[in-house]
Amino acid sequence: MTTQQTTNEHMTPLRRDIRVLGEMLGNVLVHQGGQELLDKVERIRKLTKDLRNQPDSSNYDTLKTEITDLQPPMRSQVIRAFSIYFHLVNIAEQNHRIRRRREYQLRDDHSVQPFSLESAIQNLKENDYSKDVIQNVLEKLSLELIITAHPTEATKRTVLEIQKRIANILKQLDTEQLTHREREDLLDSLQNEVTVLWQTDELRERKPTVMDEVRNGLYYFDHTLFDVLPDIHQELEHQLQDQYPEEDWSVPNFLHFGSWIGGDRDGNPNVTPEVTWETLKKHRELILEKYEDSLIDLMKRFSQSLAHIEVSDQLRQSIEEEETWIPEDKVWRVDKEIYRRKFAIVLERLREVGQSDLGYKSAEELLEDLQMIQENALKHQPGNRELKSLRKFIRQVELFGFHLATLDIRNHSGEHEAAMTELLQKVGITEDYASLSEEQKLDTLHQLLKDPRPISLLNEDYSEATQQILNAFHMIRDAHKEFGKRSIQVYLISMTEAASDVLEVLVLAKEAGIYRLHTDGTVESDLNVAPLLETVNDLVAGPEIIKTLFEMDAFSKHLSERGNQQEIMLGYSDGSKDGGTLTANWRLYKAQQEIHEMAREYNISLKFFHGRGGSLGRGGGPLHRSLLSQPAETLGDGVKITEQGEVLSSRYLLRDIAYRSLEQGASTLLEGAANVSRESEQAHHREESWENAMEEISDVSLEKYQSLVFGDPDFLTYFNEATPLNELGELNIGSRPMKRKDSSKFENLRAIPWVFAWTQSRQLLPAWFASGTGLADYRDQSPEHLELLQQMYENWPFFRSTINNLQMALTKADIQTAREYKSLVNDEAVGQRIFDTIVEEYERTKEVLLQITEDEELLDHQPTIQDSVRLRNPYVDPMNFLQVELIKDLRNTDDPNDELLTEVLLTISGVAAGLRNTG
Repeated sequence: MTTQQTTNEHMTPLRRDIRVLGEMLGNVLVHQGGQELLDKVERIRKLTKDLRNQPDSSNYDTLKTEITDLQPPMRSQVIRAFSIYFHLVNIAEQNHRIRRRREYQLRDDHSVQPFSLESAIQNLKENDYSKDVIQNVLEKLSLELIITAHPTEATKRTVLEIQKRIANILKQLDTEQLTHREREDLLDSLQNEVTVLWQTDELRERKPTVMDEVRNGLYYFDHTLFDVLPDIHQELEHQLQDQYPEEDWSVPNFLHFGSWIGGDRDGNPNVTPEVTWETLKKHRELILEKYEDSLIDLMKRFSQSLAHIEVSDQLRQSIEEEETWIPEDKVWRVDKEIYRRKFAIVLERLREVGQSDLGYKSAEELLEDLQMIQENALKHQPGNRELKSLRKFIRQVELFGFHLATLDIRNHSGEHEAAMTELLQKVGITEDYASLSEEQKLDTLHQLLKDPRPISLLNEDYSEATQQILNAFHMIRDAHKEFGKRSIQVYLISMTEAASDVLEVLVLAKEAGIYRLHTDGTVESDLNVAPLLETVNDLVAGPEIIKTLFEMDAFSKHLSERGNQQEIMLGYSDGSKDGGTLTANWRLYKAQQEIHEMAREYNISLKFFHGRGGSLGRGGGPLHRSLLSQPAETLGDGVKITEQGEVLSSRYLLRDIAYRSLEQGASTLLEGAANVSRESEQAHHREESWENAMEEISDVSLEKYQSLVFGDPDFLTYFNEATPLNELGELNIGSRPMKRKDSSKFENLRAIPWVFAWTQSRQLLPAWFASGTGLADYRDQSPEHLELLQQMYENWPFFRSTINNLQMALTKADIQTAREYKSLVNDEAVGQRIFDTIVEEYERTKEVLLQITEDEELLDHQPTIQDSVRLRNPYVDPMNFLQVELIKDLRNTDDPNDELLTEVLLTISGVAAGLRNTG
């Protein structure tokens, strides 16, 4: 059977689901808008499909006429019909992923799903990894995923809830034992949900507040992550026990989630210290609620009586003493039900956390009580069987503590410098700190860190900006006391350009008592300070910045207190925006290599924090492929990755999808770290010639990219006019402004709207532009170079991932549709000239990629994704055509009405759903 036949067989149930959902949507269209609406949608869909199959002027003119003739209210209904269709297709595809996983699990031939925990442990066993080696790897293994409020989730929470209900119904319909009546009832429910989806507004009425975003982020902890995280750990433990039955295994808590939401101050004036404090309270409230529900469930299960079991004197004595602490009406009345008596005490103490002295002071105190119960209960279990529900709860408390998720704090380096300038001027240390040379700044800051005395004045009036900075650090100090030190562990510095940017934060931490210098020279430090290297220049300078810090005595003492581990964040967005995706990815890779090698000389372990976005232009892609593309030697140090925007709903809305995504990431990291631990030649293997080739390719690509983006005086005009950039700000999808400052300068535009706008116009320029020039130039230098590029693709995970992401970007981009957007440029000659440059580079990139991969078409190696994109395009195209016409009307109207703007925003939301990418 051919690969294509196998793919078609696998896709059959998916196509069935899409057909059923499409028919149900058709029913809704007829009910809401009459047969005329359905006929209109079908005609436009058919015309778009015909144009793709036969792109001649006749088909084009017919389609354009059909679209330009649309008038309200029919026009908005047509837009919504295509948009909602994509939401339904997305749900069906997610359900198909769940279905495929179950198919693997049900097979009689014991086939193991790739990138599963079972596959990872089998591979380690087959390669003769011993128990000691694996356990040592597990002790060091660390994967942290950080949810952020970056405004790229264009779908409302209400709509996501409907989508989740539809997904659950589709999953139930896959059950083979359904009766005819049960199936009909489910289909009725499915039709009702599709109807409700149509009748629900998909656009937000207002911009979300920071606390709205906090609540949105907490949704995923509440509905999926609280259960999925311990399940991943327990499945890994099960697979290890299965493959190494003679060993006893203990899997440490290596997989964690954190958050930026409510702590990311960079460019968002709405994130105040008060908002961050309220965020921490919401975190604690949710996790205590989850624990309470779990405890109540455990109380129901642990009904054992002393008439039939024995428990330790320690447990009896703790119960007798602690029952005197709680109100009489809260004491469990049945004396012999010993566990229920203990759980009643635990529950009451949990409810008082943060409220009174009765409450647990820390999660560790709660764990001691739970472990006492577990030790006793295991004694009367047949065959010493594990108590899975109790073990899961213990794992949850270990993972989430009383803080739920570590909240990272982030701010821009310029904010710290401004505050430091004012502080030092007030106490007469230096009149203008900001104007000092880097060497002078380092000397000044180092002296301050070696002096236990503070520099801030209690009664001095500081500017509001400086006071906000000081308040933020005082808030962190207070949070450590109220919520525990795990609540805030890292302070990130955006736009780190020099070592002084990092030391400034350490001095500010010292002012708040988070970093403490004692008179005997010893220090205490309760906060990791992490530079964020973003631009291409900062990535190149990164190794020298970090080396300077490592060689400073005060910073060295700080690191010693933090376990001699330094966290370094790598920004994928701004580097790509400044230098193009290929150059940015290579500089990121090289920076990791060089910093890792240098840190080994200083005996410092590193944790690289990858600031990836959801889209290809911002480092996006599946979690496990992101891990595979990193230098192998860095995987053992611990990995941290942002999960942004629409990634949250696509990966974590449904429990089965969340499990699969995390399983893929965990299995990839485990195997990679194990290979590194053994000094595996394969893990480190990369030829010097490959790296030299990438260096040349990167340099040529950078020159090509910057010649357009910075060298062409008309480029910014083209970008502003040939994309819906200006309309995006009305979409109400995030609390943070689109620009760092109220300025039209390119450097002040955030990477998210930069990518979002190019994605909407189907040009996707940030995800691929200039890569083709770099690759083709290298290929053309020598006949052997193409062979070398093919070898790199076959054997180097980084290069393979880079090439595959470029293929994905070109496949999602669509030059035929993108051509429509050049008509939005006021100067026709400018629009044509720059568009021609983009088309020429697109064709060059496609040609060289197909030569490297030796495929006939893009994504031949991923037929499922290839098929998905091809199926979607005829449905995305109408929204792009409509978007262009509507933007023309909007921009050419002196007094645009709300209905016209709403229709533009509906097309933006629809295209985002169709491409499954925003920014």
